[in-house]
Amino acid sequence: MKRLRFQERLIDPRSPDRSPRRAAYALPTLFTAGNVFLGFYAIMEAFRGALLNAQVTAQAGSAGHFRAAAIAIGVAVFLDGLDGRIARLTKTVSDFGREMDSLADVISFGIAPAVLAYAWGVEFATAPPAPLTIDHLHRAGYFLAFLFLLCGALRLARFNVQVNPMPKNPGRAGRKYFVGMPIPAAAAMVASVVYAFVDGGPLGWWVFSTAWLALLGLLSFLMVSTWRYPSFKDLNLMRPRSPLTFVALSILIYLIWDLSQPMLLGMSMCYVLSGIVIRAGGIIRRRLRPGHPQPDNRPEHQVG
Repeated sequence: MKRLRFQERLIDPRSPDRSPRRAAYALPTLFTAGNVFLGFYAIMEAFRGALLNAQVTAQAGSAGHFRAAAIAIGVAVFLDGLDGRIARLTKTVSDFGREMDSLADVISFGIAPAVLAYAWGVEFATAPPAPLTIDHLHRAGYFLAFLFLLCGALRLARFNVQVNPMPKNPGRAGRKYFVGMPIPAAAAMVASVVYAFVDGGPLGWWVFSTAWLALLGLLSFLMVSTWRYPSFKDLNLMRPRSPLTFVALSILIYLIWDLSQPMLLGMSMCYVLSGIVIRAGGIIRRRLRPGHPQPDNRPEHQVG
């Protein structure tokens, strides 16, 4: 008996145009639903961590809840990368799936990291020196956490309606990239910082809280910017790989498993900085070689 490939098993035999089975459309939706649950779970854990830290006798247990919230956001980033690939693999891409994915991203990568950022990085900070007060710091935290959420939602809305958005620094022909930093990358940056430094509890010194708010402002700007970020859409995991690539990938997985805090933080920082470096490199090249027109490349339409 002939064995069918995975894609062939999902095809409805009664369909004249070889459309996927109805059940196949539920597969990417399950990953999106898991994304929504993890975002909700991260919000609840951030609340529990803040409530515990407010109790003097239970401050030691708050770090575990903040850590769980950060991990939930990180796992949601991983699932968000899978649902789109699975939809394309099973040929079940649909308008409903795209809209569901965007709504899930607002919860998991907008609301959840904004709540976590404020609860961990601002709520328990000490008062800054006069004439500033702790109320000023809290108001700034409210504003920048909301700005993070708003810019993430604006980025999702912009890329849901725009086709072939043009960045300020177009790259090489044939390369696929995001225009502006994706909202999952911004959420991953927030989660990785919390995960790396959560063992000491929430931020207490107002200087650290101020730097944390500056990072939120930078991430907000990068999400709505038109700067180029790598999309890794050209990476095909189904193609055969060389033994050297397999060894390098194995080492990377081991380092993430054994040194998860510095590795995840370093990976997030490298991706955030990549767009800044690419933008700065484009400016330098244009100033060194004036008069050379940029190639008319247009990136693929991306959501999130």
